[in-house]
Amino acid sequence: MKKTNSIGCFALVLVLLVALFGKSFIFTVNEKQQAIVTRFGEVQGEPIQTAGLKFKLPIDKVNIISKQILGWDGYATEMPTKDKTYISVDTYARWKIVDAIVYFEKLRDPRSAISRLSDILGSETRNTIAKHELIEVVRSTKDRTPLVSEDILEADLTGNIGKLLPIRKGKSQLETEIYETSKGKLKEFGIELLDVRFKRINYNASVRNRIYERMISERQQIAERFRSEGAGEASKIIGNMQKDLAEIESAAYKQSEIVKGEADAKASDIYARAYGTSPDSAEFYEFVRTMSLYEKMLTDQSTVVLSTDSDIFKYLKSVDPQGAAKSVSKATPPASKPAPAATRPARPAQRPAAAPVGQ
Repeated sequence: MKKTNSIGCFALVLVLLVALFGKSFIFTVNEKQQAIVTRFGEVQGEPIQTAGLKFKLPIDKVNIISKQILGWDGYATEMPTKDKTYISVDTYARWKIVDAIVYFEKLRDPRSAISRLSDILGSETRNTIAKHELIEVVRSTKDRTPLVSEDILEADLTGNIGKLLPIRKGKSQLETEIYETSKGKLKEFGIELLDVRFKRINYNASVRNRIYERMISERQQIAERFRSEGAGEASKIIGNMQKDLAEIESAAYKQSEIVKGEADAKASDIYARAYGTSPDSAEFYEFVRTMSLYEKMLTDQSTVVLSTDSDIFKYLKSVDPQGAAKSVSKATPPASKPAPAATRPARPAQRPAAAPVGQ
């Protein structure tokens, strides 16, 4: 009975010891992790790659290292291209730890790994960008034909719109160059670089303003081309309109002159037939026309200097002032004197009025 009680007590003490100090002897590793056990800073054995419950001594330290694919996101950094154009380049990468012991001995923690990735990838990115033109940094395809409106192509004065400069490599091959040069350097730290890509490439603020100004200038040239063509078409339309208007006015003036000429001919014919029936009629017509001319020409404000032999004074020269006076005196008889009263004939006596009928 005493022996059974002692065994139970020993088992109870053992359970208590495991409960109190079990964490110092065991640890777990999941599928996403690998572990390195160190004792006083020295690595003990190979990295633990399998998941499950593992044992260690209380003096050992377990260092958990990820087996997943990790990401690196760099900062946007300004750097010059080969043609001295400053651009802002933002890159990202994917990597993983393939040699846990080397990684642990040289870097220890993810913060140091990220810092080393930034140094190596940033340096290789700047070196690669500096060796190539801007056009190769922003383009990938070599023989791409841009889509440009035919109207813009016709209005282009510079001949540069719709034409892309030739490239030798392109953005994809530059990314490959950065990947290849950085991969070997990161392998020394137990890191495998999986991929490097450009996330964003943008112009420097000052360069961007110059680009915008050049774009605005090109569009203004195109707009000016359209305006000049429109002004030319407008001038052509106005010229045709004025030409048509002149032709219409000319035809109308010609027709009006023809009508006037025919009317004058008919009037002359009527006058000729009216005043040409006898010499007296012709002379009378000439006299009337001359008097009408005198009325219009000889006014109070007129001063006319003509020769006395002029035909216009024909009727004035034929007038005899003295004969005209005699003619006037003959035409007007002198006033007769009143006869004496004795010699005046007596007025006949008035006859009495007839008596009314019936008296």
